[in-house]
Amino acid sequence: MSQPTAVYGGQAVIEGVMFAGRTVNVTAVRRKNQEITFYEVPRKDSSSLLKTAKKIPFIRGIVGILESAAKGSQHLTYSAEAYAEDEAGPEAKPEPRKEKWNLSMILGVAVVGILSFIAGKFILTLVPAALEDLIFGRAFENKILHNLLEGLIKIILLLAYLWGISQTPIIKRLFQYHGAEHKVISAYEAGEELTVENVRKQSRLHYRCGSSFIIFTVIVGVILYSFFSWDTLIERLVIRIALLPVVLGVSYEVLRATNAVRDVPVLRWLGYPGLWLQLLTTKEPNDEQIAVSIASFNRMRELDRQVNPV
Repeated sequence: MSQPTAVYGGQAVIEGVMFAGRTVNVTAVRRKNQEITFYEVPRKDSSSLLKTAKKIPFIRGIVGILESAAKGSQHLTYSAEAYAEDEAGPEAKPEPRKEKWNLSMILGVAVVGILSFIAGKFILTLVPAALEDLIFGRAFENKILHNLLEGLIKIILLLAYLWGISQTPIIKRLFQYHGAEHKVISAYEAGEELTVENVRKQSRLHYRCGSSFIIFTVIVGVILYSFFSWDTLIERLVIRIALLPVVLGVSYEVLRATNAVRDVPVLRWLGYPGLWLQLLTTKEPNDEQIAVSIASFNRMRELDRQVNPV
């Protein structure tokens, strides 16, 4: 296989994997009858304003995150419906997919995905601050120590949540597909032929993962919050809300930087916190799950080449 010429990303969905290409986003799902089905969504050209925003450091991260939330929600919904149809059995007689996904529904799911992401970030930002203030608010005056404790509480809540959901069978399989997605990207970036055997030997951890982004928002938040003081809990929460776009933008740049230096021996450890979190958000996939991930990636690349032969 030739050396890679493009950077790809993806995400795990229920019983499958989605990969984002230059011209199309493709999800492959393993159905209950072992057939692999595909959901293909052409990527529309962004407006000139959006294209410009994607090139501006710190702004591009926020734009990319919101786009990923919208896109991911759409493909996750497809996989959830496919899973529900399989569980319901043939007697359910589901409508053909083309009838179910019209433009209004796609836009609706995209909006829900963005709102869900924003709501989740608000919860993970405000709840730890409120808990820290409740527990340690009057114990001492050092604001930096308060920020560190807030960050520690946030990490504990995050780890507890991820560990808890990973105990359910469906999420455990989702995390296995997450590992399969990483393995395929790593194999592609290494110039390996995408066979199950070649992909299996790759690491399930990857520097460019969204899980790494989450942990970086905690670290960046602790640092940025240290430049601002507050007197009341309300002031503290308002500062956190106001700084949320800044935290997201800076964290995205940190994620890009750690990926850029991952092959530099002295600097590669900068990305280790994200890799450590991926020990929870990814699991070792089986060969069937790897095959689904390969099928999704190959289909995405095939459709890309039909539009832009390389």
